Order: sequence, then C-alpha cells, then structure tokens
Amino acid sequence: MSVENVKAVLKANRDALEIALPSFLRSLEKCRVFDLESPLSFEVEESFDALTSKFARVSDIFTQKVLKSFVILTREDAPTFMDRMNLCEKLGVIPSAEDLIDIRDLRNQIAHEYLSNNLVEVYHECLLLSDKLMVAIRSSDPAIKRLQGDQA
Repeated sequence: MSVENVKAVLKANRDALEIALPSFLRSLEKCRVFDLESPLSFEVEESFDALTSKFARVSDIFTQKVLKSFVILTREDAPTFMDRMNLCEKLGVIPSAEDLIDIRDLRNQIAHEYLSNNLVEVYHECLLLSDKLMVAIRSSDPAIKRLQGDQA
C-alpha cells in the first residue's frame, strides 16, 4: 500500500473516530451522574450498556484503526497491539501505553460481558478509563496531523 493510500486510510479512520465521539461523550456525561453504589434501575443499566458499547467502539477505532494506520505510516515494526502502544508512547503520540492496554482489556471484557459476574465493576472501570481514552485521543492529534502532512 502506498504512503498516500495509508494517509487516506488514516484520515478516514480519524473521521470515523470524530463521528463516534459525540455520542460516546453524551453517554459518558449521562452516566457520570448515576450512583453505582445503589441498586440499578433498568433505565440506568440501559444507559451503561449504551456507554460500554460506545466505549468499545471508540477504543477500537482509535487503537485498531487510527493508531495502527499511524504505525504503518512510520514504517516501524510493531506487529502486536502491545508493540504498537509502546511505540506510540515512545514517539509521544499517547501519554501511556499501559492505559491503552488497560482500555483494550476492558474493551475485551465488555465484548464478552457474559463472562463478568459484576457489571457494576465494569461500569466503574468504564467511567475511569473513558477519561484516559479521551486524553490519549486528544494527545494523539498533533502527531497524527504532523505525520499526515496536516491533511486533517
């Protein structure tokens, strides 16, 4: 794949992320006000189900599409998820590889939530890691724009 094609894919992936973010952020703000220490109503559970689904989608777009395209453009060898996150941290694209590894772990847990005995714990973790996800996304913007040649 040519450099120009990879740049086009990266731009498309960034555009997809920008489309997914507003809904994710609205769900996040809605869920922040709920008390997870009290029994959850059906409506609150529905709100958190929506949030966790959007969290999984946004984290996938960011880590599996945007950052993966970024790494391909750098022409570095980073075949695994952990390699890509460590490279992105080393290059200053993201503040913490460990945070994105934790985000990926939660995303996997959400995708297989039938394995979780305690969804409230997943909801707590989602609220905490959503902030770290947003920091990583916003931190990556300057490096990605620079690598794209400011085609954003």
